[in-house]
Amino acid sequence: MIELGVSRVRIIGIGCHPGQLTAEARAAIASCDYVIAADKGPSDPLLALRRAICADVGAELVAVADPPRDRDAGLDDAGYDGAVVDWHDARAAAYDSVITDRPGTVGFLVWGDPAFYDSTIRVVDRLCLEYDVLPGVSALSLLAARHRVVLHEVGRPVLVTTGRRLAAEVAAGHDNLVVMLDGRMQAASLDGDWDIWWGANLGSPHEELVAGRLVDVVASIGAARARAKDADGWVMDTYLLRRR
Repeated sequence: MIELGVSRVRIIGIGCHPGQLTAEARAAIASCDYVIAADKGPSDPLLALRRAICADVGAELVAVADPPRDRDAGLDDAGYDGAVVDWHDARAAAYDSVITDRPGTVGFLVWGDPAFYDSTIRVVDRLCLEYDVLPGVSALSLLAARHRVVLHEVGRPVLVTTGRRLAAEVAAGHDNLVVMLDGRMQAASLDGDWDIWWGANLGSPHEELVAGRLVDVVASIGAARARAKDADGWVMDTYLLRRR
C-alpha cells in the first residue's frame, strides 16, 4: 500500500496493439489509482487507444496537454538534444503538477517497450519518485516476427539507431541496422546495395509490410506509409537495413 500523500509510478509497456497487452501489464494497470497520458490534440488516435485499454481494465485515465517541442528539421545535434531536454523538462513539470494534487499509484502506458526510443523513463526519473518498469512487445520484435527474420546474422551485431543518425552510422562502417523514428526515409539516399525489411503501424489492423532490395521497393514503401497514415490517422514505422 502507498502511504497517504506519497506517490509511486508504474511505467507499463503495452505492446503495439491492445491484443499484445501482457497479463503482467494488465495487472499493473489495474493496480494504479489512475493513468496519466499525454494529450497531443483533439485528433490523437494513440490517446484514444490508451483510453480504450484503461476502460477495458477499469482504470481512470487523466489526459495532460503535451507541451510543445521544437521540431525544426534544421537543428544541429546540439540544438536537437537541447530541444528534447527542454521538452522532457516541460513534460515532467506538467505531470508533477497532476501527481502533487493526486498522490497514489500512477501509471504511464508506453506504446511498444519503454526501453526503445521512448522518453517516459527519462521524464519520470525527473520526478524523483519510486517507480518500476514493465516491458512490452517492441516494434523491433514485431518487425522481425512479421518478416520472419533474425535481426542479426550469425555472430554479428545489429545497431539500433534513428533516421537522423543513419547516414553517420553507415559512414562509420555499420552495415546491419534497425532504424526507428525515420519519417523522411533517410535510407533512400544511401549509397551502396542494401536489403530492407520495413513495417508501419505494426500490430494494428492496418499494418503495412514491405521487403526487398532497397532501390526496388522505395516507392512501394512510400505508398504503404501513406496508406497506413490514412487508415489509422498516425504512422510509426521501423525497418531492418542490411548491406548486400
